[in-house]
Order: sequence, then C-alpha cells, then structure tokens
Amino acid sequence: MDKKKTRGLGRGLSALMADVQEQPAAATGGSGRRPDMMVPIENVVPNPDQPRRTFTEGQLDELTASIREKGVIQPLIVRPKPGVEGKFEIVAGERRWRASQRAQLHELPVIVRDFNDTEVLEVAIVENIQRADLNPIEEAAGFRQLMDKFGHTQEKLAQALGKSRSHIANLMRLLQLPDEVRELLQEGKLSAGHARALITSDEPVTLAKKVVAEGLSVRATEALAKKPKATAAAPKTTRSAPKSLGEKDADTKALEADLSAALGYKVTIEHVPGQDTGKITINYPSLDALDDLCQILGGAR
Repeated sequence: MDKKKTRGLGRGLSALMADVQEQPAAATGGSGRRPDMMVPIENVVPNPDQPRRTFTEGQLDELTASIREKGVIQPLIVRPKPGVEGKFEIVAGERRWRASQRAQLHELPVIVRDFNDTEVLEVAIVENIQRADLNPIEEAAGFRQLMDKFGHTQEKLAQALGKSRSHIANLMRLLQLPDEVRELLQEGKLSAGHARALITSDEPVTLAKKVVAEGLSVRATEALAKKPKATAAAPKTTRSAPKSLGEKDADTKALEADLSAALGYKVTIEHVPGQDTGKITINYPSLDALDDLCQILGGAR
C-alpha cells in the first residue's frame, strides 16, 4: 500500500514539457513563447527546491546586459505560490529572474502553470538538463531529490528523462565524494570522468588536488586512483594482505564497477586467493543511503 514506492513521474515528463514547449515564432512575435501575463518582479519568488545552485557571475552579467538592451525574450515558467495569494513561484527561469533584478526591471513575462510539488521539481530538472545548465553534482542532487522526496526509482527516472540507468547511477555515485572534491567538480576544475575515477580511491581529496594541479587526463586519473597506497613501511608479516587488496584482476575490478553502478554506492570485493570464498563490502555515506540500500537489496525497487 506504499504509494510512495510505486507512483510514476507525475503526469509524465513528456506531458509536462508539452505544456511549456516553444510555440511558433510567428505567433509570439519572435520570442518563441507567448507569456500569459506580465507580473511585478517583486511578486515572483524562487523555488527553494531548485536543483540549480550555481549561478556564475560572468553568465549573470552577460544576461543582465542582454536584458537591459532587449528585455526578457523568453518568459519564465511559474506557478501560483501555494498559500500566498498574488505571488508566483519560479518553475524554470531563476537565472532570468536574477538578471532582471540586476537590470532593475519592474515586470516579468510569465507562463503560469498549475504544477504540484513533484511536477515543479521534474520540470526544473528536465529543463535545466535540456539546456545543459546543471553541473554533474547539481544533476545528481536533482535525481536524488526525485528519489528521496517522491519515491521515484532509477529505472523510472531513466525512462522518463531519456537517460540510461547506468548514466543516472554513475552520476549519483558522485554524491559519495567528499565536499572538497565535489566543489572542484562544481567549479569545473574536474570533469565527471575525473570524479568517477576518484570514487573508489582511498584518498580522493589528495588525488583530486593532484589532478587539478598537474592537469591530468581522465585516463591518467584512473591509473592514479588504481595504484595501491605506498607499502614501503609495511611489516613483512602481512605479505598476503597487499596482494589481496592491491592486486585485483581485471574481472574483479570490472565486477566491482558494475555492482557500484547498479547499486549507486561504492562496492569492494575481496576474494581470498586460491579459494572460492571472499567478501563484498558496500559503503554508504548516510543513514538515508543505508535505508535506500536496504530497499534495493530487499527487492522493493
């Protein structure tokens, strides 16, 4: 009876996006979309669950200059703010709203849609993804929001967003990285490929700084992350430990990567050399993640 675990993606992303698709330029005076109304800028407020958190000064400055010269060409998508009459909450277009404030506009063109909380988040994520406006961490956090807040599964997200499940799983694995590494990724100093290579490393922060400082390629980063930690001072009585931990064969490494992508969490396989036994370790970053993992392993997904 747990509807949270079985519900779909609102009305379906294709139906939602059909509400806000561009209309023919001839019908809109060349703007691409026809606004429903003009709204005082002080009556428009941002969405607290907006997946996009990073607004670079350079991009805002450029957009501000454009708005001063030509106005807001593309209307914002908004919904009536729940519980506050006369106010509107941004569904898509927060950067335009911020730039319009800088340009000291008094009114904004808006398209008003009656979206619920789920649909607001879905449209915000999809529009940003379509515009390639989200960095990998923001995109992954948006996916996590949809899963945690509304009970969506990776399979449902993949189907609705036109992405592969492995793409979503690999992106969400980036959320396991330490804050310092995620900041480098958000700032564009590391690519998603670099970051994925660091997930299985024991020293992701140290390696991330080395990658940035030396401008290493993704392939070089992968090789660096696979190197075992220095064992020069290791006592000779533990000769078997480095072998089992540091010298895994290609099949074991591939299986670790596949399981990590499937579960969305770091998986380590330790096989006892010469035997048919071993152990699998699954790392989770929080109790919420543990709950999510229990649902996956319990077949709830």
